[in-house]
Amino acid sequence: MDTLELILHPVRLRIMWALSGGRTRTTSDLCESLPDVPKTTLYRHIALLADAGLLEVAGEQRVRGTVERHYRLRQDATRIDADAMSLEDHRHGFAAAMGALIAEFGAYLSRPGADPATDGVGYRHATLWLTPDEMTDLADEVRRALVARAGNGPGGGRRPYLISPVFFPSDEGTR
Repeated sequence: MDTLELILHPVRLRIMWALSGGRTRTTSDLCESLPDVPKTTLYRHIALLADAGLLEVAGEQRVRGTVERHYRLRQDATRIDADAMSLEDHRHGFAAAMGALIAEFGAYLSRPGADPATDGVGYRHATLWLTPDEMTDLADEVRRALVARAGNGPGGGRRPYLISPVFFPSDEGTR
């Protein structure tokens, strides 16, 4: 299985999101984070990601007679060159990402105490009229804003937020 095919699966994307930001987690931690995914399914997908080298073992400890592994995402192995993707790869990737995002949002809403207003939840569509250069500038501004906070770790009242910007031209007829 090639890296693109491996990554572009809703459950594996969710596992990778759960490990993003430099977090290390055990399989048990991941089961708690993804309660809607059957444990056997989660174990199988973690094994696929680890066997392919996308996850690495950050540590091991013995717990009640078994070895519990702490996994971390290998950032260098999980990058996809979007320019090398075919149109069908993009179609597949977008569907997988949206499926994973819908599942994550459903899991959030199912958590006790979920409060979208207090938690700053937002999802909106907006149409902006931009030249290609203006679009490039906007995308660069968004990337810089995200990169400026990407090094934040847990602590100090921080909690992880999933950010999923999507950019694409919305109307062919206006070119």
